[in-house]
Amino acid sequence: MADYSDEHMSEEDLRHLEDEAHEHERGLGREEEPAGRSGGSADRGGQRREGRCGARDLPDPLYRISAPHSNETFFAFWEGEGTLASGTNVVAPTRYGRDVCVLQGIVRCPGHVAGDEILKIDRVATAEDLEKLKSNEERERKAFELCRQKIETRRLPMKLVAAHYLLEEPKILFFFSAESRVDFRELVKDLVSVFKMRIELRQIGVRDEARVTGGCGVCGRVLCCNGVSDKLTPVSIKMAKDQNLSLNSMKISGPCGRLLCCLAYEYGFYRDARRELPGEGARFHFEGVQFRVIEVNALGGSVKAAGEDGRVLDMPAARFIHAEGKWKVREEDGKA
Repeated sequence: MADYSDEHMSEEDLRHLEDEAHEHERGLGREEEPAGRSGGSADRGGQRREGRCGARDLPDPLYRISAPHSNETFFAFWEGEGTLASGTNVVAPTRYGRDVCVLQGIVRCPGHVAGDEILKIDRVATAEDLEKLKSNEERERKAFELCRQKIETRRLPMKLVAAHYLLEEPKILFFFSAESRVDFRELVKDLVSVFKMRIELRQIGVRDEARVTGGCGVCGRVLCCNGVSDKLTPVSIKMAKDQNLSLNSMKISGPCGRLLCCLAYEYGFYRDARRELPGEGARFHFEGVQFRVIEVNALGGSVKAAGEDGRVLDMPAARFIHAEGKWKVREEDGKA
């Protein structure tokens, strides 16, 4: 493998930057699923879709809805009349409680979906629901500031990310991030004494924090975790290496300090393409001279190699074959 200049990260830094294999840091504990979350039982109303795009025994139509306060998305079905349009505000039981969600559209090919992943849309949001949602925004700003002050007073090692009032439950959600577990029992007592309602604190990871708060990525577009997908796919440094990307931390990490989510988008293509190509450092003989592969362009389908005679060849990937444990080059006429 080619050497990297001083602007690149050390191996130790790369290990710190790389995500854990299953890093979905979703909180310190999970409540029981709301009663409205369906289990896919046969007595559920509505039509069923079977055998379409690999989906079986699913409601038709199947919708995707998002919770604006956390940017999490869910599968959902609607038993009312007609088809709901994209952008419709609906009330549904999220994993934190019943709340207003935004309908993103109909899911055509959901793939494998477990029954307990599907919510039942209770109703289309009314004018009263939307008015309460709007009034809650000002209450959330005040609650956020008060909670932040309480955290500073008690000098707790935690960063408050967001505050949210549920639509139909006397409960406030506070999302925070921290490097380790935090004993916030006294903080909860302080908050209960002020708000006189149920308080729930949820610890989230730095990637979840970026998903909740949003922002702009190095590409100049909205963060993928906030505006494209809420599914935080594990990303590894190997994905950047296989795509021949610079290992400069400023170029391959996002505002959250972790590897860019988009590194996983094309990794499957690069991984499959590289299986048919020699790797950097591989050696082969061509025209009586030994060559060493110095660069592989999986996307462009070319291989660059340096020979012992000083020549540098840029050859089409299709000319390489792997036989008898060695890489060989086909002749121009197609003969081995």
